[in-house]
Amino acid sequence: MSRRHARMPSRNWKRTAVYGVALALAAIGLQWLDYQRLARTHWDDFYIGLIALAFLALGVFVGARLFAGRHRPPAFDGNPRAQDSLGISDRERAVLLELAAGRSNKEIARELHIAPSTVKTHVARLYEKLGARRRTEAVRRARELGLVP
Repeated sequence: MSRRHARMPSRNWKRTAVYGVALALAAIGLQWLDYQRLARTHWDDFYIGLIALAFLALGVFVGARLFAGRHRPPAFDGNPRAQDSLGISDRERAVLLELAAGRSNKEIARELHIAPSTVKTHVARLYEKLGARRRTEAVRRARELGLVP
């Protein structure tokens, strides 16, 4: 190939970039003109929108100030008396919380950094202590006792 043909892609690339920039500037110019036309013909809608946004911000601010600190539910304590009376350990309660979240034994083991067989043991003990035969029964009973939210 001659040198003249070897430089052509470079020149074409530059020319393409220049045309691309020119096209982008023309598109921006057309959009600006369209915006100017829209701003002149619908200026009242623009101001109404600004006023609506201001009232929205004011309403959110006033609402947050008025209702701050009200209607907060009491912190969930897990009913320590029921936990003690049933003899549920802290680790069993952690497993129970994960059960209530709908996690599998493997997921619970991964979350609590224990072996899956240990999770099975904790679940079996929870069934005994809560008088349940299935997970759903155990979780329902734990919710009735206030052990899980």
